[in-house]
Amino acid sequence: MFESFFYGLQQDIKLFLFFPILSAIFRIAFIKIYQPYSSFKGKGRALLECFRYGFWWGMDFNAYVFLASMIFVSIPSAFFDFFQTHGLALRLGIGAIYAAILYSAFMGKMIFYRHFHDTFNYLVHMGKHAEKHNLIDVFFHQDHGLLILLGYIPYVPAVLLGCWILQQLPSVGLPQFDSIVVQYIFNTGIFLLAILGFYWVRFGGTLNHRNKPEWDTIPSIVKEDAFLARACVDDLVALKWVRRKPLAEEMQQSDETLAEHITKIMPSEHTAAWQALKSPLLAYQRVAQGPKIKKPQHVFFIVGESVPQWALDPLYAGLHVLDATKRFIANPHTMYFNHFLPAGNISRPSIVSLMTGIYDAQLELNEMEAFWYNTVPTSFAGQMKKLGYQTIYWYGGNASNGNFNHFGRAQGFDRVESATDFCGPQAPRTWVGVYDHVFLQEAAKRIKEIQEPTFHFIYTTSNHGPYKIEPEVLKFDKSIFDESIGSDIRDNEERCKTLGTARYADQAVNHFIDEIREAFPDSLILYTGDHSSLYAELGNSSLVPRDYMFRELYCTPLVIHHPQLSTDWFAKAEMGTHLNIIPTVLELIAPKGFTYYSLYPSLMQTQPEYLVTPKQWMTENEVGEVMSGMAERQGEASREVREKYKPAVGTGCALASDYVSLTAWLIRHADSCLEKNEAIF
Repeated sequence: MFESFFYGLQQDIKLFLFFPILSAIFRIAFIKIYQPYSSFKGKGRALLECFRYGFWWGMDFNAYVFLASMIFVSIPSAFFDFFQTHGLALRLGIGAIYAAILYSAFMGKMIFYRHFHDTFNYLVHMGKHAEKHNLIDVFFHQDHGLLILLGYIPYVPAVLLGCWILQQLPSVGLPQFDSIVVQYIFNTGIFLLAILGFYWVRFGGTLNHRNKPEWDTIPSIVKEDAFLARACVDDLVALKWVRRKPLAEEMQQSDETLAEHITKIMPSEHTAAWQALKSPLLAYQRVAQGPKIKKPQHVFFIVGESVPQWALDPLYAGLHVLDATKRFIANPHTMYFNHFLPAGNISRPSIVSLMTGIYDAQLELNEMEAFWYNTVPTSFAGQMKKLGYQTIYWYGGNASNGNFNHFGRAQGFDRVESATDFCGPQAPRTWVGVYDHVFLQEAAKRIKEIQEPTFHFIYTTSNHGPYKIEPEVLKFDKSIFDESIGSDIRDNEERCKTLGTARYADQAVNHFIDEIREAFPDSLILYTGDHSSLYAELGNSSLVPRDYMFRELYCTPLVIHHPQLSTDWFAKAEMGTHLNIIPTVLELIAPKGFTYYSLYPSLMQTQPEYLVTPKQWMTENEVGEVMSGMAERQGEASREVREKYKPAVGTGCALASDYVSLTAWLIRHADSCLEKNEAIF
């Protein structure tokens, strides 16, 4: 009886051995496809440590193949002939199922990295509220989904063959002892050793769970290389992280801990007594210094989908992607901020933050019913209403997606207009929304009919995957490229399609700006992006022979225009974030003595040493990434590698957590901190 188990145990080990090999193959493929280096010279030791550590870390899941085979095949085989007879088929079935899971996770990681330049992270949670049709469309039309699915056809037989070959390796017979007592002791020892071995392997070559491989214990030579540090993590391990952290850490902290964080960012006069206020946001009261410009009839705040700063940097000038914005910037009455951080790395957190004046921090305030009926004193539209403006949110898609129809009204918008409604059912559209030029033309037509002072929050959608707007609409001609643009970009149809879409969206927005400037010459116009985007995947190309800078990964521009505006007013601020926009608008147009609320000062005032968002920070000298804790020297994009380093002090990361703690407090104490918006009842 035990002889069958002993033989099966060896077969279980052979089956298990295939999967660390498969994981290494996937790691090689990931590094080969996405590696940011011009060569691997000098990377030998780091690569070796990456694979060594990744091998042991991956055992967190791979070890379960051995356990499953032992429990479901080897142990029953000691009692039932069926499991002895069909043991090979059963083990191959277990191997095929697990291999299919690994393939799915790997392909998901490859797609995720392509879009977000990162392995699985918190953004996975955003998928549950994403527009499913758009995700499917992106998968099939942009991410080669059909090829990925067809890949199972050769993949599964190849896995079965590999597992079968290992199963043919010779096994040793069960040692026989003359004493039955010794035999039973030996057999028991083998069984216990199998269990002990499982835990030893699963814990990464140790029986002490505290020494189990984790992110914090990645070898320094690997962790210092942001790319290899990500490559070191097997896909199921990364997904396990995501599952274990469904919310920001701040949401899991006690009130006492949150209060400690919030106190650190309170204005000095409120550090001791802010908890006595109805809302901590009331501590951020400011008083306007008096208008800089004549109060405009219309204020336009335009947020373009995926408008990155890098496309405006001289390095990328030969692409001519955002030429229309460059012409707008060249106007003597236009102020341009090129060291500017968005409130979120993806669209919804940015839009939520821009509407509320607090950081959403991927907590999805727009999905919380408390924010469908209540508002905050820092809200953009709410404070514009106090200045006598009608407020309208113009969205290029359907505002009901993400519940922005409810959320927008609660945050002070009198009207929430969806392009999918007012442009009509026949309007050309992507899954995300109506084509920008159609949406903006129809919005402009309606805006021209408005007689009362109005604040317009306008958000476009077309510069978003899948990039399938018709060529006759894009009207993209490769001849616009300078000679500096190599054939790897010029002749790559996918890259040209994404660059062409960005150029189209840029022209559509600026045509709209020209139209409203002509119709309403006194308008105050602000234009920014919801976040950066790595469209066209230009990293490690002939144009950009290196990995991406934080500037390229995250920064978006801010452009401000008014016929009375002087760029001299902004001499005190050379950098900013999305949360600087609300106070800037209010300081430009509000009467002296007008009280308002804002976490940050206007861009006409001196900025704090650190400007932070939940995911990045910026100083005059550096841009940092909260997730990695790394920073790089401030400056425009160039062909040279911008070395990343660990700051001597972790001020940027600490402040980012403090601001997330403020939002977490408001969510936890929504009943007392939020203000009921009477206009929607």
